[in-house]
Amino acid sequence: MKRWYLYPFSLGYHLGTSIRNRMYDWGIFSSSKFRTPIIGVGNLSVGGSGKSPMVMYLADYLSRSFRTGVLSRGYGRITKGYGIVNYDSNYKLVGDEPMQLFERFRNRFVIGVCEDRVFGAKKIIEDMDLDVLVLDDSYQHRAIKPGMNLLLTDYNDPYFKDYILPAGDLRESRNGMSRANIIMVTKCPDDLTEEKKQYYISRIRPQHYQKVFFSSIAYDENILGLDKQMPVKNLDYYDVLVITGIANPSQLLKEISKYNKKVKHLQYKDHHNFTDDDIKKISAEYKKLGEYKVILTTEKDYVRLKTFDYLRDKIYYWPINVEIDKREDFNKIIQNYVRKV
Repeated sequence: MKRWYLYPFSLGYHLGTSIRNRMYDWGIFSSSKFRTPIIGVGNLSVGGSGKSPMVMYLADYLSRSFRTGVLSRGYGRITKGYGIVNYDSNYKLVGDEPMQLFERFRNRFVIGVCEDRVFGAKKIIEDMDLDVLVLDDSYQHRAIKPGMNLLLTDYNDPYFKDYILPAGDLRESRNGMSRANIIMVTKCPDDLTEEKKQYYISRIRPQHYQKVFFSSIAYDENILGLDKQMPVKNLDYYDVLVITGIANPSQLLKEISKYNKKVKHLQYKDHHNFTDDDIKKISAEYKKLGEYKVILTTEKDYVRLKTFDYLRDKIYYWPINVEIDKREDFNKIIQNYVRKV
């Protein structure tokens, strides 16, 4: 959403972020480099560009060949400092996204949290003897310099059509794209044509050292709950209450509409900390539905909502994965970077 009346404030924000970036570019502010390969994943804009599914894809792929770690800030947690996600963790202690990763993959790779990226990276690499580290939401955290930067931009809201905060949603100037090695256009439609790809590439205008890829969200055939699952096609038989606490739920709602038109949506802000009053509202809306009804949420929201007794046996989540166009080429670039460092 563009807010033109706030454009004068964007000029000040642009000046501040530009000076900060120049300080790093000129070496006035130091950026730590590591011998261990580090892949940073981030975006230029606030909100959902698909970072979590992409981090999930990279960690899953890399862990098949390398001892892999993921480092997150652990947004929304009540703790501070460095920690490793384990079976005793919960979303309040480590954040919802690290908890989501752990609940899906368990010990396939190491997941750490630390608001100080430099300290956290040193600690997790040394303690866990990692071959490669994936940094979540790291594009503006320039105190650490990844060997490879993966910049994400939403197909439906690309950075080249956006403006700096607060008039737009960009955290920094569009010129920040120059730090990326790979630019991934995310959330693409399934019927994306070569002509449309070329249009996006022409607007991105990649440098000679940059590669552009396109990806889409693949929804699972089943929705999952506590020790249960249901084919997504069966949603047609139910009234569906959808609960989201993510930045942009539009694609989820669009996907649900393929199977069911009887949907009630309760939308909360990204990383929303659900309260007892929220659960009372959810309960009241649930009771208004017909005899056959189901509560559906995202995988990230599920790690928070399932902690409430009322919802635990009623709620399902819909797993998603990333499908990358020219996936073998993308994987090869990632593999070559890790092996050569």
